[in-house]
Amino acid sequence: MRKLRAVHAVLTAILIAISAINLSATTASAAEHRGGFVVSKAQYNKMFPHHKKLYTYKGLVKAMKAFPAFAHTGDAKTRKREAAAFLANVSHETSGLIYINEQNKANWPTYCADEPYGCPAGQSAYHGRGPLQISWNYNYKAAGDAFHVDLLHHPNLAAKNSTVTWKLALWYWMTQSGPGTMTPHHAMVKSGGFGETIRSINGGIECNGGNPAEVQDRIAKYKKFTKKLHVGTGKHLSC
Repeated sequence: MRKLRAVHAVLTAILIAISAINLSATTASAAEHRGGFVVSKAQYNKMFPHHKKLYTYKGLVKAMKAFPAFAHTGDAKTRKREAAAFLANVSHETSGLIYINEQNKANWPTYCADEPYGCPAGQSAYHGRGPLQISWNYNYKAAGDAFHVDLLHHPNLAAKNSTVTWKLALWYWMTQSGPGTMTPHHAMVKSGGFGETIRSINGGIECNGGNPAEVQDRIAKYKKFTKKLHVGTGKHLSC
């Protein structure tokens, strides 16, 4: 009798665990159907348990409205992979959404390119900020023009306003290829794979053997997040 009770207890625990997984997936799917995000607020908080107040889930979801194709392109697996890829790179860049400004202040004066509009906010004002640590005056100018916020003159809005900081990161993800050959969004919804998102974000320094440890950290975070979203990683993880 005791053995039967023990078996029954184990089976009950397994069924509860399976139900919890199915409920999580169902909740995320329902939110997506309503035009939301494939990552629920609860999942986001588990991914980033120590995130700074600037990096709110609400700010991310609001920013996504400016880029409706993000995590809403392709089938359910593709959408989850893109979300995981974006958040994995974000986690790498900010040590888990903890850092807001680029930590190496010695680099700050180096992001003022010789452009007709110059650097009206100051020589050192265009350092890396936000979820993807976007830098350079030309990026602040182009991003601000794209979503109608004057980041050229007020770049620090990306360190103060949650929606703006997420929009800046999504703008790069959706529209820029950096040192790569495709946007990170294109890489995840087509056949590029996670490795090409790394190349487009920091490939000039990390890819082709440049910094294998950094690449592996991004991949490890991607694997962790895809597991949380109950989806496979797909191919081409490295660069």
